[in-house]
Amino acid sequence: MSDVSSNVSAEASGLSSFKRGHVGHVVFSNPAKFNAMTFDMWCGLPLAMDAFVQDPEVRVIVLSGAGEKAFVSGADISQFETRRTGGDAADQYNAATEAAYASVLDCPKPTLAKIRGICMGGGLGLALNCDVRICADDSRFRMPAARLGLGYGFDGIKRFTEVVGVAHTADLFYSARIFGAQDALAMGLVKQVTTIEELAAVVDAYADNVSTNAPLTLAAAKRAMLELCKAPQDRDLALVKTMVQACFASEDYKEGRKAFAEKRTPEFKNR
Repeated sequence: MSDVSSNVSAEASGLSSFKRGHVGHVVFSNPAKFNAMTFDMWCGLPLAMDAFVQDPEVRVIVLSGAGEKAFVSGADISQFETRRTGGDAADQYNAATEAAYASVLDCPKPTLAKIRGICMGGGLGLALNCDVRICADDSRFRMPAARLGLGYGFDGIKRFTEVVGVAHTADLFYSARIFGAQDALAMGLVKQVTTIEELAAVVDAYADNVSTNAPLTLAAAKRAMLELCKAPQDRDLALVKTMVQACFASEDYKEGRKAFAEKRTPEFKNR
């Protein structure tokens, strides 16, 4: 398939999206502020994600930043005076950010963060809510909440500990330090570091590889991982079991076995 532009998120909102084959792309675009997230961008992200979730052709979603300088530098601090100072405005802003984070973390399809340049604050939170992160060697990370006096909620802290562990989470939040790509790789924050020149090709190859795999299998694995992140009493293990059984009952399972026997690449139809 050729690239297909999407009207889900308007350019004016600071978000754009497009589809290439079975891969959906969401692009953060606020280049004057290193792709800092405005209120409209927070509000638009769940819409963009849901459009790809509902699209049966999309099997994996890639999040990236426009330009060469940043993935996302964080929330747009210039809006804090009007939108995050307390009362209804702060509640509205916080609800928008929580919905945006949830749209990535709870996405039933695999998600991949393509990181170049600055990835800090809310941008780091968005990246960690993706399933996999690949970055360029010029990437710079930071969780600056302690330098801004911001409180970071339980769910956000929990996600950090799930990805990098309690000790690294403590370091990043307590120190508010800037760290580079190799440090991120060492702590398990990113899966792979590549050169700036090769980043696009590496991410495309990884996403394309994921998109060729059985969608029902991917969905079942993603659901199991999401349930694992919940408290034991809240896990829907019956749902996971049902999704696993659906894999074995699918036409794709028959195709997978047949392709393996014939030593060819399977052609999965998501059924």
